[in-house]
Amino acid sequence: MHDNLLAWLTGDLSPSARIWSALAPALLACCYFLGGLLLFCVRCAFKGIPRDAETLTRGKTVLVGFFLRHYFFWVIQPLWQLLLRSGLPANALSMLSGLLGVSSGVAVAAGRFALGGWLFLMAGILDVMDGRIARTRKEANPAGAALDSVLDRYVDSAMLMGLAWYYRDTWVLLPALVAFLGSSLVPYVRARGEGLGVSVRDGAMQRLERVLFLGVGTALSPILEAIFWPEHKHPMHWLAVAGLVFVAVMSNVTALSRFRKLVEALAPKKPQAARSGVALVGLNAASGAVATAVDFAAVLAMVEWGAMSPAWATVAGCVLGGVVNYSLNRVLTFRSSGAVAPQLARYTVVSATSALLNAGGVALMTLHPQLAYTLGWWVVRGVVFFAWNLPLQRDYVFNDAPDALLEQRPHAA
Repeated sequence: MHDNLLAWLTGDLSPSARIWSALAPALLACCYFLGGLLLFCVRCAFKGIPRDAETLTRGKTVLVGFFLRHYFFWVIQPLWQLLLRSGLPANALSMLSGLLGVSSGVAVAAGRFALGGWLFLMAGILDVMDGRIARTRKEANPAGAALDSVLDRYVDSAMLMGLAWYYRDTWVLLPALVAFLGSSLVPYVRARGEGLGVSVRDGAMQRLERVLFLGVGTALSPILEAIFWPEHKHPMHWLAVAGLVFVAVMSNVTALSRFRKLVEALAPKKPQAARSGVALVGLNAASGAVATAVDFAAVLAMVEWGAMSPAWATVAGCVLGGVVNYSLNRVLTFRSSGAVAPQLARYTVVSATSALLNAGGVALMTLHPQLAYTLGWWVVRGVVFFAWNLPLQRDYVFNDAPDALLEQRPHAA
């Protein structure tokens, strides 16, 4: 017994012990929550869904809808009542949640994924409780809200830092860092919006979803590792990797979605665009593809049939492709009627800077030999297109408003 306890504490577990260390809490939780789900469904069939008022104000997401949210707060009522009657201050529960969350990061960094995952999930449950207890006792105050928000950031950061440390010598370090970025930006954009008077609470990957996918994936991952890769001293924990990658992608999608909504709400109102944003992106990309094809075909023709040198043919092809791209965007994409000469000048500036940005980005990517240059090329092209080419062509090159203002300005005598 002493040897088993020592092995569990040090993490030197046999395959079967690794399975049970992860599965035992899961079995208890599954029995409770699945049994509670059955009773909840029966209760809903006869009396309807017990609606939690606070859940309705917080809204739902694509990943976790209202039904699951109402069920969760219904099934944890026993724990809620126990904590409420215990008399523990809400701030004490916040601190306990923070301690458990930071401990989860330490455990994961040491390779104890089952322990770290369950600590992270328990920290998330306590985080749900503290604010509700404070509001029920009418003890809620700005200081408590600030403490809770800051501790939440520490908990999320500790878990992701632990995962980053464990995976520091593998490719999974990148998703861990991307998840860290997205998980920090999601609440920041919301807080920034509230400071500016704009509510941006939507998005698929909010904190409940992050806790759920990271916690469950991490807690249960040792089971698969012990079954399929029992001899690995430093297992990959593929279930945790899947949860981490999903959180990395969706948290950044949520952050960008909130950021876009915030900017649109704060930006000066513009006349209704003739085309939707999706149509503009598609037509702009299609114009670029057609121009590239014309460029390539012209180079082949000039070199193969015109006996021109490849260097000069490339220059001529670039010019021809630029003219085609400009013409298609002017006529089809943006339907511009502004003066051609200033538009061409602005288009030349944007195209030249775009070429420099693409070349510089690819050069930076090649500093990492483990990254295929072709992947780096596509990543850089996509980033430059959405961050530079498209917005500048829309708001600078083919924006007819500045030309109209210049025409209305009185000429000097």
